[in-house]
Amino acid sequence: MNVLNEEFIEELIMNTLYRKKLIVLAIVATFTSQFSFGQVPQSVSKKNQVLSQITIRGEKIAAPNVDGESKTGSASILSDTASLLENIPGMSLYKAGGLSSLPSLHGLADDRLRIQVDGMNLISACANHMNPPLSYIDPSNVGSIQVLNGIAPVSSGGDSIGGTIKVNSSAPVFANEDQGNILKGQAGVFFRSNSHARGANVNANYATPSFSLNYSGAVAKADNYLAAKSFKLNGLSALGSVTSGREVGSSAYQSENHALGFAIRGSDQLLELKLGLQDIPLQGFPNQRMDMTRNRSEQINLHYRQQLEWGNVDARIYHEHTQHRMNFSDDKQYWYGNAPGMPMETAGHNTGAVLKANWVLSERDKLILGSELQRYRMNDWWNASGTGMMMAPNTFINIKDGERNRLALFAEWEAQWSPAWFSQLGVRSERVRMDSGAVAGYNNMAYGDPTSTTSIPGIFNHSDRQRNDNNIDVSAVFRFAPDSNFSVDGGYAYKTRSPNLYERYTWANSNTMVMNMNNWFGDGNGYVGNLQLKPEIAQTLSATIHWQNFVESGIEFKFAPFYTRVRDYIDAVACSSIGKICAARKDGFVNVSLSNQQAELFGIDLSFEKTLAQSRDFGKIHAKGGINYVRGENTQTHTGLYNIMPLNAKFSLQQQIDRWTNTLEWQVVNAKSHVSEIRRELNTSGYALVNLRASYDFQQGRIDFGVENLTNRFYSLPLGGAYLGQGATMGMGVPHGTTVPGVGRSMYVSGTWKF
Repeated sequence: MNVLNEEFIEELIMNTLYRKKLIVLAIVATFTSQFSFGQVPQSVSKKNQVLSQITIRGEKIAAPNVDGESKTGSASILSDTASLLENIPGMSLYKAGGLSSLPSLHGLADDRLRIQVDGMNLISACANHMNPPLSYIDPSNVGSIQVLNGIAPVSSGGDSIGGTIKVNSSAPVFANEDQGNILKGQAGVFFRSNSHARGANVNANYATPSFSLNYSGAVAKADNYLAAKSFKLNGLSALGSVTSGREVGSSAYQSENHALGFAIRGSDQLLELKLGLQDIPLQGFPNQRMDMTRNRSEQINLHYRQQLEWGNVDARIYHEHTQHRMNFSDDKQYWYGNAPGMPMETAGHNTGAVLKANWVLSERDKLILGSELQRYRMNDWWNASGTGMMMAPNTFINIKDGERNRLALFAEWEAQWSPAWFSQLGVRSERVRMDSGAVAGYNNMAYGDPTSTTSIPGIFNHSDRQRNDNNIDVSAVFRFAPDSNFSVDGGYAYKTRSPNLYERYTWANSNTMVMNMNNWFGDGNGYVGNLQLKPEIAQTLSATIHWQNFVESGIEFKFAPFYTRVRDYIDAVACSSIGKICAARKDGFVNVSLSNQQAELFGIDLSFEKTLAQSRDFGKIHAKGGINYVRGENTQTHTGLYNIMPLNAKFSLQQQIDRWTNTLEWQVVNAKSHVSEIRRELNTSGYALVNLRASYDFQQGRIDFGVENLTNRFYSLPLGGAYLGQGATMGMGVPHGTTVPGVGRSMYVSGTWKF
């Protein structure tokens, strides 16, 4: 691929978005002039949607008519969008800040998943990954979520090995031809007793048959939450701040989200412009040595779709700018000698464009062709603090002028061979180009002269830092559905992911304090990157057997085994194994680097639903359940992979009568003992939780209330990492061996009103 052509395309898009942002309005006007505002077809005009409903689909392949799970009202009691995924088979969550959980699909998480928000491929701009993609959309603004496992179609995004999660805000609302103009919306509030979490949200729409205007806004705030019992000593916190033995330090948060959407449609065209703004003044992290003290994100997202005689064209261009700041919140020690805190700044610029064309070649065949471009720039620097040798007098340059650019071409062929047989074959070619600038420590005496050829920063600065990865993805899936009651999905995928900027370009290995700051795992250890990392390559086999018979027996059952083998899996290793000498430490944690290893993951997902009874007196009673198991192992060291969810199950009994829905839920999690030894990952004990929920629907809204962890059971989060929520987190004051506990008993109530 010609690099000059690639750079020309990147600069063209950047210029388009940056020229005072006025060019965006020009694009809207240009497209608008091409629209025909005549009569809207009946099939298009039925756009009004129930705003409180979220549709979540867990798909194995992109086959037609895949059933989804409808979740009504669940977003009204949540602050963390990732929590909407908890009932998806094979899905678990890395619990971090109250707004920033990381989804894990079949043991693969974070950058190993392709996560799209309204079609934008967002990137975490933080050395601790405190601002993951799903944190950029409030749960109340989510309209649909689509989850595709490791054999996700190549058109759904590359540069990932663990699958794709697509989150979309509510679709534009248009008026019917006989309605004229409409003004509608909803407002909601919620409260949770544990942590005194409270929030409010509003969604308003003004629409005509051809024009739609939407505003969505949400605010949320919470204090530290309490575990079911004491898990630490009282008062061990920051200077001047005291916490009880039950209080989980640095778990408070505050957030504000705004989204403004415009949409115009014609008889066969749709144009959308979405503007987003997020401001998080505080989000504590109980499993990190730092906290988020500011995160501001601005988003521009322009989407165009046109239906043609031979198929359709779908185009998108977007830009997202993040300003991220970390320091110590109230629960963590702020002063170290004469140094007031440790300010850390990150700025990220993420620009992307996607173009897809769908050709209907025949009644049987469909061809999808497309191209994708992503241009990412990031700077990560830490301003001087105090006058001591450790954090002064200069600015610490962690990553300077980091670049990560992706350019991809893909093609997919879908064939409906018969009413029973469907197949899909896809191939994707992707070039990932990465680079970074020269770095420097706080001072030359403690960190080395950055111009020298023998110091740690000097060796990095004199090395060749540009990397070009030519990656290939292949997917082959099928579906056999002889009737509406039975289907078998299966497939194979070959997926590739290049390292992120932090994995390749973090450089400081002689200072424990600095290494602690580069930790996107929540395990309390210190990390340094590796310029020699190669892309991960995963081969996945997966199948799903789906049987249902709602008419006669009211039952549904899914059985889904999977196997993934990863070549060049990026895992933690001893620094000495890759020729680095890292600072020694005596606090129980470790300083490590990263290297390519070999790994495998396998497991099974089981889920069922059964109608037990239905009568006039008791309504409809049905049971639901799911069992998830995944085992991940580094086959080179024969130890466990980090943060693998142990065997777990969830069962519920639900009653629906008149306007009431009542649910009793039982969640069981096995002990975790197969852990990553190099990271000194902590074991956790098994536990069982009981949740009780109820909701009442009425014409103008809905009320939800219930109790989480009804029996006030104490438990440790299997994927919560090490507890670092308070005290001298940058020194020796945080003992190794304490896990992050889960939330104790919490009552909640929320209300949603439509207008």
